[in-house]
Amino acid sequence: MSDLTHKWKNKKIREQVAVIDRKKAPTLVLKNARYLHSAMKRWMTGNIWVYEDRIVYVGEEMPDRADEIVDCTGKTIVPGYIEPHVHPFLIYNPQTFAEYAAKRGTTTLVNDNLMMLLALEKKKAFSLIDELNKQPVSMYWWCRYDAQTEIDNEGDVFANGNVSSWLEHESVIQGGELTGWPKLMDGDDMMLYWMQETKAANKRIEGHFPGASEKTITKMTLFGADSDHESMTGEDVRKRLMNGMMVTLRHSSIRPDLEKLLKEMNEMDLDQYEMMMLTTDGPSPAFCADGLTDKLIRIAIEQGVPPMDAYHMASYNAARYYRMEHMHGMIAPGRVASVNILSDEYHPTPESVLANGVWVKKEKENGAAAFPPVVWERFGHTKMHINWELEEDDLQFSMPFGIEMVNNVITKPCTVVKDVAGEHFYMEEDQNYLVLLDYEGKWRINTTIKGFARNVQGFASSFSSTEDIVLIGSSKEEMKRAFNRVKELGGGIVLTENGKIIHEIPLTVSGIMSDQPFETVIEQEMKLRELLSERGYPYEDPIYSLLFLTSTHLPYIRITSQGMYDVMKKTVLFPTIMR
Repeated sequence: MSDLTHKWKNKKIREQVAVIDRKKAPTLVLKNARYLHSAMKRWMTGNIWVYEDRIVYVGEEMPDRADEIVDCTGKTIVPGYIEPHVHPFLIYNPQTFAEYAAKRGTTTLVNDNLMMLLALEKKKAFSLIDELNKQPVSMYWWCRYDAQTEIDNEGDVFANGNVSSWLEHESVIQGGELTGWPKLMDGDDMMLYWMQETKAANKRIEGHFPGASEKTITKMTLFGADSDHESMTGEDVRKRLMNGMMVTLRHSSIRPDLEKLLKEMNEMDLDQYEMMMLTTDGPSPAFCADGLTDKLIRIAIEQGVPPMDAYHMASYNAARYYRMEHMHGMIAPGRVASVNILSDEYHPTPESVLANGVWVKKEKENGAAAFPPVVWERFGHTKMHINWELEEDDLQFSMPFGIEMVNNVITKPCTVVKDVAGEHFYMEEDQNYLVLLDYEGKWRINTTIKGFARNVQGFASSFSSTEDIVLIGSSKEEMKRAFNRVKELGGGIVLTENGKIIHEIPLTVSGIMSDQPFETVIEQEMKLRELLSERGYPYEDPIYSLLFLTSTHLPYIRITSQGMYDVMKKTVLFPTIMR
């Protein structure tokens, strides 16, 4: 449900008021509740009355009757958690992520719209948002200003009318993230115009400023950025606070930094938390196995953050920042009925979760509400239809240099020192063929990749930031086998070896997302990590390695739909080859 512009109709508000006058019964009462009152900033005890999806009363009184009464004696109740920075397409999808997150207490999500922009027509994207609003959580969205890669149709995707329509949408509450800030610095006035329009609509702008100097942070503040989630040190946190920015402390699958940040902040006496939020920054599935926002709250408390401040970073602070504290982030009358029931404040993973007035998790019961399924095909998220064949010429390699992985996501150029014309790669053990193929079969780019793995024969993925197909391997025959299986699946990630498919993750939603339950996707990704690790993948997160091979917001060299791209010089080094 999108709530900021959701006004209960007059009749419904009269019913809510009638509950206070004892003319109608609450649908739920949480009695004897020890709860966090965020405005008072103290733990209080009372009874919480809920009518359908809204808290209507908090205090000492009990109603004459209620549809359901839950005795919360000995429990602690906090507001539903808010995740301010979600990439809901890391091979899972927005619906399955929302369900998994809600059962762990995160009932409000602020989602990236990038894959909707790239994969769907605007009308279908907005219809999908309406469909997702039927889930028993609160979903909001960003509006991107750039694609964080080089795409051929950027002028169409980021046409002024298209971006403006997104910015005007009631479910969109911020612009960004500003992965294209170097273009802004270089004089991109269209991006600055969109930022001005975002401000005029009273919506926030989120940055993306890893490693930025204090001077750059100051300039970004002047341009209009309100917050940033890229702090990697305590000093980064200080620089952003000094510029009046909201600081989102990140603990993600590729940057699990929260413990380090809090330790360094403590050493610097940075002990105020009102301008801070928490994010998992769109983690890959396996990272979520032991929790999401609840995990971050637990880490914060373990690092000495007062529990009340830890919970505020995960709820009230985010609500105030997004100017929606009248709806979220507080247990008080008028707010959406989303609360977490805990054993105590030191254990933030909830025993029960009420989201938008619906039990999505209930202690000792299996009768929690199901999340309505989404028929993705209705909105244009279909299987990939690859109606072309991989030819022998598509696996010819002659480029004089390749890509070397420095870590999960950073790459640099490397020299190709031997002939790569054969069927198998007989060079250094950790160097492989690398191909990016247009999913429509129009173009390709062929190079090599060093540092991905030592013994991967064939690997294919339709999951990438450009929605094109990545092939990696030491055997052209196995790479072709993996490609053909991705084609059969209608999208996916496939690993092949010695004539067999040894693992696959079907991604039948536009080739980038699974339609399976989140728990299934966790198991599939864990198995992929295990198999790649056995074959020499040296890092922690192959999903992000795939995503960022084509992303031009990180240094130093990338493969894109325009060709081999130098990020720092903003130039195409070698163009794509037309098939």
